Amino acid sequence: MGGVSAQPSLKLRANARARALSGHPWVFANEVETLLPPAHDGEVVECRDRTGRLIGTGIYNSKSQIIWRRLSRDRVTLDAGYIRAAVERALARRAPGNARRLVWSESDDLPGVVVDQFGDTLVVQVQTLAMEKRSALLGDVLAELVRPAEIVFRNDGPIRRLEGLPLEVHSRSGNAWEPRWVGVEGFDYWLDLQGGQKTGFYLDQRFQHAAVAKYCGGGRVLDAFCNQGSFALHAARAGATEVLGLDSAEDAIAAARRNAQQNGVAGATSFTVANVFDWFNAPERNVEPLWDVIILDPPPFAKSKSALEGALRGYKEINLRAVKRLVPGGVLATYTCSHHMQDAELRQVLAEVSADARRRLRVLEWAHQPVDHPVLATMSESEYLRGYIVRAE
Repeated sequence: MGGVSAQPSLKLRANARARALSGHPWVFANEVETLLPPAHDGEVVECRDRTGRLIGTGIYNSKSQIIWRRLSRDRVTLDAGYIRAAVERALARRAPGNARRLVWSESDDLPGVVVDQFGDTLVVQVQTLAMEKRSALLGDVLAELVRPAEIVFRNDGPIRRLEGLPLEVHSRSGNAWEPRWVGVEGFDYWLDLQGGQKTGFYLDQRFQHAAVAKYCGGGRVLDAFCNQGSFALHAARAGATEVLGLDSAEDAIAAARRNAQQNGVAGATSFTVANVFDWFNAPERNVEPLWDVIILDPPPFAKSKSALEGALRGYKEINLRAVKRLVPGGVLATYTCSHHMQDAELRQVLAEVSADARRRLRVLEWAHQPVDHPVLATMSESEYLRGYIVRAE
């Protein structure tokens, strides 16, 4: 690897406490001596420490706060060969399945790229300028290796604005993808992959649905923040006598009702549009029967590090309300998808809830994102889903 580098290079500032020196794949604008000209935006550049030692090769964008994202510790070119090899490695790490995540951004050496599979359709999110410039090439590689009937590019996430990218949705073929029933872990869901939320379905929780269902037989189950009703459907099929799903989004509740009807569990389930916090705080809760199982799977309360303190108060309040509405020996399944909230902080929330409710919370299961959402040990941002299934004694 000797000789003069053919690629432009960033150099870390002498006093920068850059996490990249410890293996993190990101470098921020305030961590380098000088920025490169905008002509290098969306292209591959090297990054070096203060002594000139190569840290790695990555993609550059001066318009982003994260100006550099590592592709490799060695010198590489972001061409068809690189993309094909990265996708092949990602596929080799995945177990076969009808609904699964195939590519998870930096964890699969494709920064800013997320690929989910739903039957014969792939849904792709591209969130970095360099990969956007090569999105057609990415589509060609995915078509060649996976052979889907269609690829939908869901490039409408607000995070694209941080890279100076427009928001848009299109299919590889140019044809509209019509909503349809898609099987996920034994249930049929009516999915709109071109117009629904994110990539159309939250695949990261698909194994937790069955994990919680084990505790639901013969009981009353509350599925709070139910979205399309997955926890509720699994609970009903597991033999729950009554299942109520709550969500503030009318379209989510409509989808949950349709899914329950399709899967033959409409008789045991009901779904209501409600703000979950307000619902728990309503006076009538104090005279209603208690629940055997309560599931809390809220959207991220802490979307930034500065929002964490307020988010912790929100998590504590909603968990405390839930624990107070459980029968003795009832089960709480509680989750957070805020990557700013670490496991120790969620554990502390549960400890405070236990003390305030004067009920012992005994951990039954730890929850985590599935292995097709791989976590890098050097990148805390790649880990975002945590949860506990606890018994409230």
